Amino acid sequence: ARLGADVKVNDWLVGGLQFVTGLQTTPLTPNQTEGIAQGKYVFGLDRAFLKATPTPWLMVEGGRFANPFLSTDILFDPDLAFDGVAATFSPKLTDNLTSFTTVGAFPIEEIESSNTNQAKDKWLYSLQSGFKWQAPNKSTVKLAVAYHDYKNVEGQSNSNFLNDFNATIPAFRQRGNSTFNIDQLNGGNSGLANPIALASQFEQINIIGQIDFLNFDPVHVTLTGDYVKNIGFDKNEIFQRTGEIYDEETDAYQVKLDVGTSPFLGTRHEVINKHDWQVSLAYKRIESDSVLDGFNDSNFRLGGTDTKGWALIGNYAFDKNAWVGARYLSADTVSGFPFSVDVFLVDVNAKF
Repeated sequence: ARLGADVKVNDWLVGGLQFVTGLQTTPLTPNQTEGIAQGKYVFGLDRAFLKATPTPWLMVEGGRFANPFLSTDILFDPDLAFDGVAATFSPKLTDNLTSFTTVGAFPIEEIESSNTNQAKDKWLYSLQSGFKWQAPNKSTVKLAVAYHDYKNVEGQSNSNFLNDFNATIPAFRQRGNSTFNIDQLNGGNSGLANPIALASQFEQINIIGQIDFLNFDPVHVTLTGDYVKNIGFDKNEIFQRTGEIYDEETDAYQVKLDVGTSPFLGTRHEVINKHDWQVSLAYKRIESDSVLDGFNDSNFRLGGTDTKGWALIGNYAFDKNAWVGARYLSADTVSGFPFSVDVFLVDVNAKF
């Protein structure tokens, strides 16, 4: 369950809060395992932000807010919240053409560095720029290029008989990224049960395009293509830092076709009408070190990278703002040990 509210402070400033039930120990899905023995459900703060729009072409938000970038779930899970600050510039170039540029700085994990703790704060710095073109019949074309630079997320080996880089271990990850044991040099002296950290640095180029055809209005036919390349992977640098050799598997892409009368995003301001519908078909291929496995889709092959396969999705509104959805996700590994997972999800949703 989600409970949220926006508060209009004045004509240009809005505040927002959102609480969620469910699993509170990950940055991704808040799915709740039901059962009487589970006890009371716990609410967690999922959004808390201020959003300023001093001009029609400038928006600045800070706090904990939704993904500010045009992207898909191969890069960021839909439930992932961004902590930090972001600004979007969207000047209108012509009657039919609008540009947009988003910049942001997002702390991932704060580290209290000291003489005995040599790890550094982990950050994400991002820049995306693109355009949106609208045809006379309201069909649209979007194209954007983004650069996402993750700072200090890669692991560092502990020194002899020291635990100076324990904090380079990620606070949360799923599966797929190349990893190594940070205790290789100190003989397991850290005492950590799972001293595993990320081998690669992550510095991503993301290209995304979307065409939304309204030739069959009110039915939308939307084609989306998304590509990610991790240019931060450096085999020689990884070997010098970890003593390990890894294959370069740094590409990810998704192609998706949506057909229907509503996108069923489930956002607070979206109005879903009775008998709205949508069906979607997508193919994904996500190599091991293309994206950070702790932030991407948590359902496809149960989360993470080193995965490829298909997704079939359907939604139908049986009344206003009430709908049923079903997803069938079939995925295999790209290059690791064979591990196929088929996931079938059914959701009944209502919003008010």
